[in-house]
Amino acid sequence: RFPETVRIRVGDDEVEERPCFSPAGFRYAVSLVRSRSSFVDGSSRLLPYLDYANHDDYDSYELVGGGIGTLWGSAKGALLKSGKALNVGDEVRISYGPKGPADYLLDHGFVPPMCRMISEGGRKGGGGGSAVAAELSFEVSEADRFRDDKLDVLEYETYDLAPMEPLQTFDVAGGPGSTGEPDPAMMQFLRLAHLGGKDAFLLESIFRKEIWGFMSEPVSEDNERGAVGAVIEACRSALGEMDEVAAVVALDASEKGRLCSMVGQSERDALERTLAYVRQEAEALDLKEYYQVRRLKSLGLDSDWTPEDDVGFGGTRVPGGADYDW
Repeated sequence: RFPETVRIRVGDDEVEERPCFSPAGFRYAVSLVRSRSSFVDGSSRLLPYLDYANHDDYDSYELVGGGIGTLWGSAKGALLKSGKALNVGDEVRISYGPKGPADYLLDHGFVPPMCRMISEGGRKGGGGGSAVAAELSFEVSEADRFRDDKLDVLEYETYDLAPMEPLQTFDVAGGPGSTGEPDPAMMQFLRLAHLGGKDAFLLESIFRKEIWGFMSEPVSEDNERGAVGAVIEACRSALGEMDEVAAVVALDASEKGRLCSMVGQSERDALERTLAYVRQEAEALDLKEYYQVRRLKSLGLDSDWTPEDDVGFGGTRVPGGADYDW
């Protein structure tokens, strides 16, 4: 039987008694797992003692999987490796991974200097670059008449040993070095999700092994309009939701409130950059090269026919110039 309460050390000397099975206890347990776990060997894992290591933006590595030798052989373990030479008494630090400001604040309760620099537009100490700052989610519609075919493609024909779900979340980047260009994988997924009409022939079984590759480039103007339009709508919706909470966050003058405001601004920057980019794309759809044109070029059929074109096939006979033509 589990205890009703547990005694938890807070800081160096203080000990608090907290309930186990209550909303507060659940929140504490979830926050503990999120802040202490590390992604090793493809899974999120709790690693006692190693979870004491603090984060460092520079000269540090993430924890990786490794083996532990014992008297009875070897067992799975994790490897902590320093990114620089250490002296006796130096603190060993690790990297908590390539996360955006929001993920650091949610998982660990702080925003590291590198993310702060990017979130604040590169004002701290120069430098710059882009970082993951916001997320957009998209799904193959349940009302899509070709949903089963698309799910089949996502499950078996996308990436080896890594089937994709019909609901996908993608990162959008912000910061001084970001152009706002969407993740190519996001556009690839959206082209498949919006495939229909005259383009639906690509879902035929004869193209099943190639269709995912086809989606990496524009398919047709209608399909591209649907994919780009989905990104525009998602950005607008996310920005609208941010407007609703911005006033509330602005009233919080605490350190956490300031961090939340900073992270919110970085997300807004990423969404606005992405929105500006895809709006330009939407205005230039007629300038893109689509599947049919690429296919004709690959077959050498993208130019007008002339009689001289037949010479390369072993003769100069003009079509219809003999009595055995039928």
